[in-house]
Amino acid sequence: MLARLIEIQRVLVRHGLDDFVRATHLYRPLRYLHLASPWAWFERRHGASRGERLRLALEELGPIFVKFGQAVSTRRDLLPLDIADELAKLQDRVPPFPGAIARATIEKAYGRPVASVFASFDETPLAAASIAQVHVAHLEDGREVVVKVLRPGMRAVIERDLEVLETLAALAARWWKGSGRLRPVEVVQEYRKTVLDELDLMREAGNASQLKRNFEGSDLLYVPEVHWDLCRTDVMVMERIHGIQISDMAQLRARGTDIRALAVNGVEIFFTQVFRHNFFHADMHPGNIFVLVDDPAHPRYAAIDFGIVGTLDPRDQHYLAENFLAVFDRNYRRVAELHLESGWVPPDTRVDEMESAVRTVCEPIFQKPLKDISFGTVLLRLFEISRRFDMRIQPQLILLQKTLLNIEGLGRELYPDLDVFATASPILRAWMRERVSGRQLIRSLRTQLPEIVSALRSLPPLINGAVQHARDGSLRLQVEARGVDELHRAIERTQRRRDGMLFAAAALLGGIVWLALDRDPAWPGWALVAVATLLALVTRRP
Repeated sequence: MLARLIEIQRVLVRHGLDDFVRATHLYRPLRYLHLASPWAWFERRHGASRGERLRLALEELGPIFVKFGQAVSTRRDLLPLDIADELAKLQDRVPPFPGAIARATIEKAYGRPVASVFASFDETPLAAASIAQVHVAHLEDGREVVVKVLRPGMRAVIERDLEVLETLAALAARWWKGSGRLRPVEVVQEYRKTVLDELDLMREAGNASQLKRNFEGSDLLYVPEVHWDLCRTDVMVMERIHGIQISDMAQLRARGTDIRALAVNGVEIFFTQVFRHNFFHADMHPGNIFVLVDDPAHPRYAAIDFGIVGTLDPRDQHYLAENFLAVFDRNYRRVAELHLESGWVPPDTRVDEMESAVRTVCEPIFQKPLKDISFGTVLLRLFEISRRFDMRIQPQLILLQKTLLNIEGLGRELYPDLDVFATASPILRAWMRERVSGRQLIRSLRTQLPEIVSALRSLPPLINGAVQHARDGSLRLQVEARGVDELHRAIERTQRRRDGMLFAAAALLGGIVWLALDRDPAWPGWALVAVATLLALVTRRP
């Protein structure tokens, strides 16, 4: 690991990024050792711009650093333009590896020559990224496809850098006072799972199929078809799409594309994936997004590279939606309450103090037109107050936060007047209404019906066993201090509740069956459900 730290230091200094080294306390001693070495005097590069030097350093350091550059490149509103322009080249212009190696990898995966699999295969890469590169090929039936091939030796390289990150995280957790809140070890563990998942192209193919199914029939997003019989762990074959890269604004405008509709659709796609589908593409940098402009007035997104996807626990999903809506409505007290209810802040946090802090951050932003509000700015300012309330980082939400910032940055690049809140608010409100609708309740009950029936079947024996133990005196030691009379009353109450719950369960089951059969009229089914609910509430009362 020490060798890797020295290598990182050497690359930074060799590319003239001394400012980065001076800002990193851990590297300061290594910096002077390196500058004292004779070869360092000849390695330093002075001709390139700072953005180019940073890009070249990240490329040399490997895939984890390239991914970092890809992520920050989407936030042109937060970066100097010269650096943003250079880092944007990391999205699809990473130096490729030789096509002959790609051919050898494919032949090893299939156990036969490439010519027996494809009618044609172009060894010149179409695009190269940090983890893999793609080649154009044609199937025997003439269909055009892209073949994605993992870079050789990727797992060893990534494991090495992850080991460095894990060691640094462990040191931070041990010696850094703020580590309890920022949870560096958990963050790195979450990142490890994410980046290693990218090395399994069968998993990526599964992600693509799921996303395609979610948007089947939608005019918002197109997902290319996966050719499953040609997919392996290190090789994946998909339909080739022909579109305009989202970053090519000149070409989009030349084709008469409705840029505003494109920006609005991007926000809708994101919130639909996160809240309606609970399955979102989490690597939405411009290199992975194309636009289909067969109908320029109704442009359609097309996505590629599905190695990183995210899902949320239903509890986190609910709290996030509530937080968004509370911010939209400027209900700062509700924001504070949600942070307490979710456990994101300590239980002794005062709601009024946190409400005031959130108001201080958000209110100045709302004095501006909504179109000028940045989710990125809101999140950064909210993080500033997190220290005061010992707010703990939620590792499971990092992918979502990264994706949200990328999408918002992309939307503002497309259409600077984009009103993100106005676009997102109706989607969230409709989703929240659906969650509490009668139809959703019936769907949930249908899904959980086997568990409910199983629990009801096991309930009478448990209650009878408890009553029998109480009657023969085996519970005396546990309840003797409360008195025998109290025991008898408890038994009677238990029996009444058992009878009431069994009757309520029967009424509920009858109502569900009536509604599931779509009998006309439907009111008897709803009446049975209502009776069951009332009985359950009454029998729960002491």
